[in-house]
Parts: sequence; C-alpha cells; structure tokens
Amino acid sequence: MHELHHIPMPAVLDMTQAEVTEDNVRRQSSTGPRFKRITGLLAALFAVGIVSVVLRVMNGFDDRNEWGYHASIVGYMLITAQSTVLISVALRMVKAHWRRSLARVSELFAIVGLLNFIIYIPLLWVLPSTEGRLSLWFDFPGNSPHIWNTVSLATLVITGLALLWFAAIPDIATMRDSEEGSKHGRYRRFAMGWRGTQRQWVLLNGGISVLGGFYFLMLIFTHCMISVDFSMALIPGWKDAIYPTFHALSGFQAGIATLIVTLFILRRFGGLEAYIEVDQFWALSKMLLATCLLWFYFWWSSFFTYWYGRTPAEQGVLDFLMVQTYRPLFMLTWALCFPVPFLILIWNAIRKTDWGPTLAASIILVGQLCNMMRLYVPAFSIEDVTLHALKVAPEANMPGIMDLATVVGLLAGAVLVYMMATRLFPVLSIWEIKEGMMLQRKRKFLKTELRSLGKPE
Repeated sequence: MHELHHIPMPAVLDMTQAEVTEDNVRRQSSTGPRFKRITGLLAALFAVGIVSVVLRVMNGFDDRNEWGYHASIVGYMLITAQSTVLISVALRMVKAHWRRSLARVSELFAIVGLLNFIIYIPLLWVLPSTEGRLSLWFDFPGNSPHIWNTVSLATLVITGLALLWFAAIPDIATMRDSEEGSKHGRYRRFAMGWRGTQRQWVLLNGGISVLGGFYFLMLIFTHCMISVDFSMALIPGWKDAIYPTFHALSGFQAGIATLIVTLFILRRFGGLEAYIEVDQFWALSKMLLATCLLWFYFWWSSFFTYWYGRTPAEQGVLDFLMVQTYRPLFMLTWALCFPVPFLILIWNAIRKTDWGPTLAASIILVGQLCNMMRLYVPAFSIEDVTLHALKVAPEANMPGIMDLATVVGLLAGAVLVYMMATRLFPVLSIWEIKEGMMLQRKRKFLKTELRSLGKPE
C-alpha cells in the first residue's frame, strides 16, 4: 500500500541515514549566539517572576485574592505544555507517519510540567479546606483536594518525564557513540546500555505504548481534579458537570496550538526546514479547526443550561463569570478561542502553509490565557466559599505590577526550561525519522516526482 502527496518533496529524502545522524548530532553539540542571547533574556524575566512569587509567599497565604493570577498560570501550563505531550501520544496510537518529526518536539514539554508542579506547591496553602463548603469530596477529610491533586499532578509529571526519557534512549545512545557526545558522561548514564538489539526495540515500543496510554489517562484525571478544586468549587452556586470536560478540551486545543507555534519557530529560526514540512502544519491545522468547533460546542452546552435555568445561584455565576464582572475577559476569550481562528482555518489555502496555522494557533494561545484568568482569578477572589450562592459578587481583580511580573516571569520560565531541555535531548527523534526514511521512496509519475509511503502494519 502507498499514499501519494502533491506537496513538494521533503529535503530529508535527499539525505542518507548517516547524514541525518551527523546533522542532528552536530546541532545537538553546539549552540549559536542567538540561542544564548534569548536564554539570557528569558532567565532575567524568569528571575523577576521568581522574586514576585517569593515576595508573595513572604506576605502569607491568608489573602487568596493575591494568588489568582498565579493559579491561572498553573492552569495555563497544564492546558498548554502538559497537554502538548498528548499530541505525540495520540499520533503514535494511530500510527500517523507525519508525526515523526514532531514527536520529540511534543514530548520535551514534559519537562515544563516539572516547573508547573513546583509553582503549584504554594497554592496548597491557599486552597481552603473542604469543611463547611460544597466540593467534589463530600464527606472525605477536609484536606482531600490538597492530597489527591498533588498526587495526580505529580504522577502526571513523572509519567511524562518517563515517556520522554524512554522514547529518547536510542538518540541518547547515538549521542553517546558520537565523538562530541562521548565527552559527556550524562549520555552514557541515560543510554542505559542501549545497543539496539531486537529485544531492546520490542521493550522500547512496548514501554512507549504503556507510558503513553497511562499519560493520557492521568492527563484527563488531572484536568478534572485541578479544574474542579481550584476554580469551580470555590465559586458558590457553580455546579457544572460539563466543566471538567470543557477544561480538558481547552487543553487539547491549546496543546495543538502550542505545538504548531513551536514547530514554526524551529522551522523558521531553528534551521529545521528539511525535517519539519508544511505537511505537519496542514495536518495539525485540521485538528485545530476541529477543536475550535468542539470548544464552542462544550461551552454552549454548559452555558444554555444556566441561561434557561435562571435560578438565583445560576444567575449569580453567569453575572460573575460572563455577563457583568468579567465580561470583557469573557468576550475576549470567546472571540479568540472560536470565531477568529475558525474563520482563519476554514480556508484550505491558509491551512496548507506554515504561517496560517501558526497565526491561528497564536491567537488561540492568547485566548486560552484569557480563559484561564477568567476561570481562576474570580475563584480566588471569593472570601466566603461556604455560601450556596453569590449574593454580592466581588469586583474584578485587576492585575497589579506583582501579578504582571508573575505572569510574564513564569511564562518566560516555561520557555527557558523548554529551551534548556533541547540541550539535554535532541529536539528531533532521530531514530523515528530514520525509520520513516526506510518506508519512503521517490517515484516518477508523469513529469513529476511523488512520495510513496509503505505501511509495514
């Protein structure tokens, strides 16, 4: 069986496997001055963010209102970085050939998840006990959300790191055996004696499948736990069975958008045009278009229940989150997550470029940042969480200098961690790219050349 594409021939088919290995080893062994300048700037911004968090910790945890924007960044990293890892998992499950050059790009975001877990820890002292208020935990001990949210997020982080390391072992061994990589002992330790035997390949593929499946389960579970305990349960009168699914779907949309933007940067500024083709953007843009429609569907399914219910508690939630207090933020979220990217992505001519999906993805990332602020900042501004309905909604919590420093600094830290991760692991999955080269051939068709792809399964 074979499939034919009418897109231009990728340059990687003009290279031998030895040339692919040599090229990627060379990239991994050196960094340019632009990389160093960018990491220096990001490190400075990250330091500002860390200082703002430390100052807030020193002020204490009694005023939850001060921690709203910090919580929104934890939620934002969950729906972007930690959800991006799932893209590689899902595409491996369906055996998509075009995912080979983006697999490692996706999995490297697991390291950003470790940063998210660290900045999540202060929120444990801010989150109130469940005693005397409505929550997911009913008659469980009052500190149940503190315990189980931490366990779920920690398990997700550990699983993601294990998946990244397991999938990178053959490439780590490649670096170990190279002239430059042999100078670094970390490659010998992380390669775990990899020699590429048939038994090792069987164990590798089986381990990737098991870890990928478990990561998918833990990601959905963590979305449910974090979204309920850190936002919905803190707003009196907000009871929505669809909300955890909406939060997880926001993660799917933001994860795809994050991956598209990262691929664009690596393609345009990282010199990886030979490996990252327009084909990846074209395929991911279709998935992104679908998530725009699904995002609207799940939001609407939740909204019209409250709109037509019209109980005092439901009206208080709508007024607080959408209609009055946080209406500007909600309108911005709604526009940037559904109609604007949707109108961009419906055009096939735009989807078949690298800049078109990137434009839509960038808009979605801004919209999802507004969405997380709309969901978490209001929740942390409620003083009495034991009420059954909002009688008087608090005023909107506008960001101050400390909040802006936290948001910008922690986001810069996430980018910095990802860039440093690319120095530990090859940014491309070398073994998967070479495996894909073995399944492809150029074939003549009339006056042009097309790609013929074999299906070993």
